[in-house]
Amino acid sequence: MLHATIGVDVSKDWLDAHRLPDGMGRRFPNSASGHRALIAWIGETPFERLAFEPTGAYHRALERALAKAGIAAVKVNPLQARRFAEAIGQRAKTDPVDALMLARMVALLDPELRQPTSEALHELRELHGARHALVKDRTAAQNRQKNLTLGLLQRQTAQRLKQIDAQIEAVDREILRRIAQDAALARRFAILCSIPGIGETTAFVLLIDMPELGALEPKQAASLAGLAPLARQSGTWTGRAFIRGGRARLRQALFMPALVAARFNPDLASVYQRLVQAGKPRKLAIVAVMRKLVLLANALLRSNRTWTHKLA
Repeated sequence: MLHATIGVDVSKDWLDAHRLPDGMGRRFPNSASGHRALIAWIGETPFERLAFEPTGAYHRALERALAKAGIAAVKVNPLQARRFAEAIGQRAKTDPVDALMLARMVALLDPELRQPTSEALHELRELHGARHALVKDRTAAQNRQKNLTLGLLQRQTAQRLKQIDAQIEAVDREILRRIAQDAALARRFAILCSIPGIGETTAFVLLIDMPELGALEPKQAASLAGLAPLARQSGTWTGRAFIRGGRARLRQALFMPALVAARFNPDLASVYQRLVQAGKPRKLAIVAVMRKLVLLANALLRSNRTWTHKLA
């Protein structure tokens, strides 16, 4: 048999797997015992690619089990998977059909494999997800507070905000503690923090949400962050380029650091001023600084060195 490609559709209770080219399909429980059975089934024949779609909390345990077994998997963007199904005329949508479609997609498109995520990074992602939820809760509570008139509700909201702030601080301390315990992560974190404009919070967002930094080409890094301008041109018509896609939470985390870097990072401040003086909108100039920050972080991590100011 040729080396196989395997698609796995992940739901709350089940894992539907389909293997090509032999067309074998199996269903496993989405549980620890089911993960072990799936890994054993995967090992029955040589394979090149295993793909699944991220499904929030439901795929994380599977991803960890695959990483522990040393199985590198392709995490397919659900929108791309749906568009691929439409392109090949696959209108039916069931779990076994989705598994088959994922196997066909990775067999035809041959996406790049990523190394399994470490357990330490999985735990940091869980902490960061909790922090993100707390920040959203704080924003919602602050918005409600503006419209409250009753003293009881004002006091309760103030207490809730204090509680959320304390919880965010506790999560931040735990994230920093876990980073400090891992020598490789601590080194990467120190490199990121050395860049003017990037503080601890932004550094661990880069560390957690974009672990590929340091192993990417510049264009790949900008595209993955959703900061690469997309050209629009057809015939003689040329539209305005814009950014789209990528990792939205990462871009949100980079906006304020880009504002700081545009003032206090000499290299990036010159980029910002040059664009503004050329008549570019200030928002576009800030996006350019955000892109430069990602490219700078990628280059420094690749060469394993901290940022140093360029002498005139």
